[in-house]
Amino acid sequence: MTIKCAIGLMSGTSLDGIDAALLFSDGQSVVPKPQDAPHFVHIPYDDEFKKRLRGVIAKVATRKKRGKISKEILDVEEELTRRHADAVIYLLQVAKMKPDDIDAIGFHGHTILHRPDDAWTWQLGDGQLLAKLTGIDVVNDFRSQDMAQGGEGAPLLPLYHQAMLKGRIMPSAHTLAILNIGGVANITYVVNAGIGSWMQAFDTGPGNALIDDWVEGKTGKPYDKDGELAAKGTVDGELLNGWLQDEYFEKSGPKSLDRNHFKCEGLEKLSLEDGAANLTAFTVASIQLALEVLPTAPVHWYVAGGGRHNITMMDLLSAILKVPVEPVERLGLNGDAIEAEGFAYLAIRHLNKMPTSLPEITGASGQVLGGVYHPKNLAK
Repeated sequence: MTIKCAIGLMSGTSLDGIDAALLFSDGQSVVPKPQDAPHFVHIPYDDEFKKRLRGVIAKVATRKKRGKISKEILDVEEELTRRHADAVIYLLQVAKMKPDDIDAIGFHGHTILHRPDDAWTWQLGDGQLLAKLTGIDVVNDFRSQDMAQGGEGAPLLPLYHQAMLKGRIMPSAHTLAILNIGGVANITYVVNAGIGSWMQAFDTGPGNALIDDWVEGKTGKPYDKDGELAAKGTVDGELLNGWLQDEYFEKSGPKSLDRNHFKCEGLEKLSLEDGAANLTAFTVASIQLALEVLPTAPVHWYVAGGGRHNITMMDLLSAILKVPVEPVERLGLNGDAIEAEGFAYLAIRHLNKMPTSLPEITGASGQVLGGVYHPKNLAK
């Protein structure tokens, strides 16, 4: 198959902003980019828009059924789409490329609700408007078709993890894990990574979202930088153990989570530092619980997402897992760009009529060609 160039866009559950990344691929392997070629940008959300987006998430969290889409939600969706278009235009500028150089945009949108038990997932983002604003074909809504076939709709990036590891790691019988710690944390369990074999993937539990919300609510700062607050706090073992009794951890998978699944009762009684310490310990302990679901324990963990910048969290993971836990940069990858690159990869697979999700990962009844295609020539 021919090599295509796509832009991937990701607005994660951590609510920090938009990631935009270029990817060259045939839908099977990833073509290395020139080292000096700009290929990734991050556009932070301003406080006002983040507040509006957070407000929409809070309101739909209480819904029992889909219902009418309010003007407030439509307005936020349009602004979010326009911000993504600006991110595409900026990435093209720094990469010195034109819209005609891009075969497609993989547009994840922003998840405001994810209820796999109800076969309901909701990502804000207008694919046709994005195609109009950028002059580039768009593929979006990657999760719905998987759910329509009985799947969880998540995680979707193990296929990209499989591709990105080829040639970076020597094949062996050993297992490793790609751990993405975003707002929610998820794992891809990999066997013979150097030749692209892998077995299992699922959301492990909370990632950064609970910590970020706690710190922002108490201090106005968006996150616990380097885990400094958590390092000063004390973990309440009884409280933490209570959180770990959530029924989600009893599921074997495939399984996935909504950002707001965990309520963490008793958190409100803690100090700033103790709250950060307990929430960080919760993320780490839930990752450890993933070992009970896996066939064998990975001998090496590579971490992507914002959580890899949290020194306290990374130290706790190393101590509790007792094997190397390192950022994916050790593999020559950009841990901030992987999710955006992943949706560029899925867009290319969609164009090539290749599956974007598999039953052993999401639990769908068969291989799924996910995504909705929006050609630029209809976006007039």
